[in-house]
Amino acid sequence: MIVLGIDPGSRTTGYGVVRAEGNHLTHIDNGGIQPKAGLSLPQRLRAIHDHLASLISTFHPEIVALEDIFVANNARSAMALGHARGIAMLAADQAGLEVSSYTPSQVKLAVVGFGGATKQQIQEMTRMMLKLPEVPQEDAADALAVALCHCQSAGFAHRVKQAEGKR
Repeated sequence: MIVLGIDPGSRTTGYGVVRAEGNHLTHIDNGGIQPKAGLSLPQRLRAIHDHLASLISTFHPEIVALEDIFVANNARSAMALGHARGIAMLAADQAGLEVSSYTPSQVKLAVVGFGGATKQQIQEMTRMMLKLPEVPQEDAADALAVALCHCQSAGFAHRVKQAEGKR
């Protein structure tokens, strides 16, 4: 299973592509989508959409794992984040892909084992879990962590389904 993890943002949208085969996880790609400075919000959103559509076309993920919006103090920032999240969902839907969402706490718990983990802990654990030569950039590490969270959740759901079938 190939998973495209996305950490949405209107300034930088992180992405991470991971392959899960049983318990084996393989890093495929990661990075940050940063629309050019000075673009209007609609132009930034289009750039994010186009880049995500290109990633989907290139890597052919089976599912998109998306981080839920955290509660922000700034309503304007929360709205921009919501727009970027909506664009990610649109790109996935246009490709016929299912979208799974995870809260920041779920992601941190799955990857670090602690729902209050720091950005640095997430970066280091994604590096270790995927055997990366260097620590990924912050937004990319968050996106990889979302993909890893989905891989663990999907594996758990599969084991539960198998156990229910044995009853």
